Amino acid sequence: MSAESLTMLGVGDCAPYRDDLSSSFAHVADLFRNADLTFGQLESVLSLQGTPSSCTRMPCSSRPEVAKVMKDAGFDVVSWASNHALDYGREAFNETIDHLKEAGLYVTGAGKNEADARRYPVIDVKGTKVAVLGYCSILPQGFWAQEMRPGCNPARGITAYVPVEHDQPGTPCRIYSFPHPDDLNHMIEDIQKARQEADIVIVSIHWGIHFKEAVIADYQKYYAHFAIDNGADLVLGHHAHILKPIEIYKGKVIFYSLGNFAMEEVTNMLRDQATLHQDMLTSKNHTEMTAISDAFKTTKRSFPMDSYLTMVAKWEVKNKQITRVSFLPAYLPEDCAPYVLNSDDPKFQEIVSYMERISLAEKMDTKYPVEGNEVVLI
Repeated sequence: MSAESLTMLGVGDCAPYRDDLSSSFAHVADLFRNADLTFGQLESVLSLQGTPSSCTRMPCSSRPEVAKVMKDAGFDVVSWASNHALDYGREAFNETIDHLKEAGLYVTGAGKNEADARRYPVIDVKGTKVAVLGYCSILPQGFWAQEMRPGCNPARGITAYVPVEHDQPGTPCRIYSFPHPDDLNHMIEDIQKARQEADIVIVSIHWGIHFKEAVIADYQKYYAHFAIDNGADLVLGHHAHILKPIEIYKGKVIFYSLGNFAMEEVTNMLRDQATLHQDMLTSKNHTEMTAISDAFKTTKRSFPMDSYLTMVAKWEVKNKQITRVSFLPAYLPEDCAPYVLNSDDPKFQEIVSYMERISLAEKMDTKYPVEGNEVVLI
C-alpha cells in the first residue's frame, strides 16, 4: 500500500474585526478544515486592554474571540511574529499568546522571553512530523524578544545607504540590506535543530517592503536562501499587504509574500481609530506610509486595489517529503471575507498575470502553469 498523501495550506495576514468574526472565514473554512495542516499569520493583538506603545505607528488589535474563531475555521498553527505584536504593551501581548494556546492553536514566532520566542512546534500530522519556525523582520524598537523581555523571534535587517556619487553631497543613494548576523546565526541553528527533529521544516517570516509592487529587499533573499541551504523545505513570507514574487531556489519554493488574507479595511478597525483619536486614513502616520506607493492615489478602498488579490499556498506531502507545491488564487471582496477563485473567474487570470509581471520585474524566471483551479510551482 502506498503512503498516504497529505495536504497542507498556508495564508498571509489575518486581522478580523467585525461583529460576526466567523464570517471572515465563511468561504474558506471547509477547505481549511479538510486540510491535514493549515497555517496562518496573525497580524493583530487579541486583547481589549493596554495602551499603545510609544513605538507603535499604526495600532492593530481585535477581540480575544479571534483565537477560537481561527481554530474553528480550521487553522492549526499560527505565527504571532507580527510588527503589531506589542502595540498595546506586554500584558496584551502575553494575553494574546494565552488566547491562542487556550484555543488549541500551535504558536510560533513569538514568546514571553527569547527562549520561548525561538521555540517552535513540531506537529505530528498522521505520522509526518512538521516543524513550523516563525520570525519577524519588521520590528519597532523593543518588539523583539530578549532574555527577560517578551516579543517576536527576530530576523532583523541592516540597511546601508551608499551614495551613487560619493564626491557629490546630497545626491541619491543605492540601498543595500543584509541580515542581522546574530539573528541569521540563530535562524541557522534553529533550522538545523528542527531538521533533526522533523521530517518537514517550514520557515515563516514577516518581512519585506510593504505596498511596493514586486520589490524584494536584499536581506530577504539572503535569509530565504540561507534557510533552504540549512534544511528548510518551504518559506512562507507575509507582511507586505500585497503579493510578491515566488522564487524556486534549489528546488524549494519561497513565497516572498502571501498577501493579505482575512484583513479588514483600515476604516473598520474601530478600537484602533479611537486610540489614535483620528480617522486612520487621515492620520499623519497613515499618510506618510501611503507615500511609498502611487497605488494609494487611485484606490477605491482603504488599501491599494492589488492588496485584495491573495492566495492560499498549498503543499502536498508523501513519504514524509514535499512532493508538490502550488497556490490557489483568492480574492478579498468588499466585505473582506476571502474566497478561493475558480479558473474561469477573470480575477483568477488577473492574479496569474500579476504574479508573472512582478516576477519578471525581479528577474525571476518562475513559471505559473494552471492545472484546474491551482497554479503549480513544483
